Amino acid sequence: MLRTLNKEIAGNKEIAGICPEPPQNCGLCPRLRDFREEWRKKEPLWYNGPVKPFLPFDGIDSTRLLIVGLAPGLRGANRTGRPFTGDYAGDLLYSTLKKYGFARGIFEARVDDSLELVDTTIVNAVRCVPPENKPTGAEINQCRQFFAPLLENLPRLKAVVTLGSIAHQSTVRALGAKIAQHPFGHGKVTDIGHLRIFPSYHCSRYNTNTGRLTEMMFHEIFSAVRDYLDQN
Repeated sequence: MLRTLNKEIAGNKEIAGICPEPPQNCGLCPRLRDFREEWRKKEPLWYNGPVKPFLPFDGIDSTRLLIVGLAPGLRGANRTGRPFTGDYAGDLLYSTLKKYGFARGIFEARVDDSLELVDTTIVNAVRCVPPENKPTGAEINQCRQFFAPLLENLPRLKAVVTLGSIAHQSTVRALGAKIAQHPFGHGKVTDIGHLRIFPSYHCSRYNTNTGRLTEMMFHEIFSAVRDYLDQN
């Protein structure tokens, strides 16, 4: 537990040097603030705050791949405080990252497990959990002030995986590009400046249960990312 706390403190200092972070009691989005406060009363032992990026084990400046999700899951990252930790989406994401060399250790859906990211950072376009997992346009735009600087200040960043259309669109806007020129489509790779964007359907249980996203389809995205980074 002490090792985890020390890593978190170090990570917070690293993030602060690169991009602003919303405070634990951020009130920029009243609807999200009220929803968060509601769950703090219901589950006082949960994290219930803006979820910070999950950083690579050897420092944020080593990031070559950025994975962008939509927002914390209510019983996932909102509960644990780490992106994609505590719900099904993390099971598929982290097993895939390990398969292609973007993570190591054992994922046990806890912030104090031995999982570590390799040259990879994971962030949500919206830092706070939204009701029904649906942030509004205004909330997405408001939170971009915390998201955009991350894209701009990672010196080794080469590839971005966007999980779902909302995360993709927020990424395109954060990079100052037009969505019409970079539309979302699973596997529809596009370049914005020096970055290659790899869009994917979100690895949610709903998408996998309905067959919209299969494990093979998800693996193909990260196989392409691995090949691209190895060649660059």
